[in-house]
Amino acid sequence: SRPFSPPIHSSSPPPIAPLARAESTSSISSTNSLSAATTPTVEDDAFIDKPPAFERRRETPAGSSRGPSPLTMGAQDTLPVAAAFTETVNAYFKGADPSKCIVKITGEMVLSFPAGITRHFANNPSPAVLTFRVLNYNRLEHVLPNPQLLCCDNTQSDANAKEFWVNMPNLMTHLKKVSEQKPQATYYNVDMLKYQVSAQGIQSTPLNLAVSWRCDPASTDLRIDYKYNTEAMTTPVALNNVQFLVPVDGGVTKPQAVLPPAVWWELRARWGPKPVLLLQKEDATPVGFCHSHEQTRAAGPTTPAPLAVQFTSEGSTLSSCDIELVGAGYRFSLIKKRFAAGKYLADN
Repeated sequence: SRPFSPPIHSSSPPPIAPLARAESTSSISSTNSLSAATTPTVEDDAFIDKPPAFERRRETPAGSSRGPSPLTMGAQDTLPVAAAFTETVNAYFKGADPSKCIVKITGEMVLSFPAGITRHFANNPSPAVLTFRVLNYNRLEHVLPNPQLLCCDNTQSDANAKEFWVNMPNLMTHLKKVSEQKPQATYYNVDMLKYQVSAQGIQSTPLNLAVSWRCDPASTDLRIDYKYNTEAMTTPVALNNVQFLVPVDGGVTKPQAVLPPAVWWELRARWGPKPVLLLQKEDATPVGFCHSHEQTRAAGPTTPAPLAVQFTSEGSTLSSCDIELVGAGYRFSLIKKRFAAGKYLADN
């Protein structure tokens, strides 16, 4: 579970709410002070420029079934394979200065195989080698192929594409082992690539942010300016479940969205000793989402704190990477692309 996901009960904000405009600003007013959270630095794990790593983790099939996999085929049929690109964007915005924005985008590519493929491999112990090409490969850096399963030719001259082929004996051994451990699974996910995306500062962030505080003895104003950035994606898609969260010291008296009208929710207990204010917006879309802001007012003095933002997105990636098969024997039944906010913070 994500650390800022609100609990779901009758007094909680809705878990999903669709952003209708591209930019917005928010201001909150609190009777008590907002806590100063730790400001991330370049040394912070989310932002440090280091290559990804393949960690050992339990293989979790993407699904399970009540019966055997429906995959039945002859030796000459093409085998269905699904691919998924999943990316995480970490960003730190300092004031309204774009040059101070720190961005790190990481990703992984996973192949998914139907459970019935293990029976096919058992009956056909010398299958065609699964070969694929990653497109827009020049957008990636610190690429780490799965050392047990993937091979590549590092002398390839085309910088825009990279060809990989699978070590089939190792793949068959791996899938057989997983099928024995998870006999009810309908398909198995296998990590193939981990990578970092070459980021161009604030231009690579799908949601540009700037926050400003005005702290008086009697009241506190927080203004959040945000803008949907179509330049970060080759195919602009909606940002879903957009949430703004800010920690506060003590209690909060009547947090009030000034412009535009909105509801701030106060989350307690689960988040530790300091309450967290949550503003849930509609989905951010490339159509009609221009420039706007949220402004909220609360009673009481406040200490400015970093604002955290969450969102998810389906149907596109920030790297613009794609995949295609090379040779015969296999076909893509699905290619899925998605990205989400990781440590996405804005400070005064």
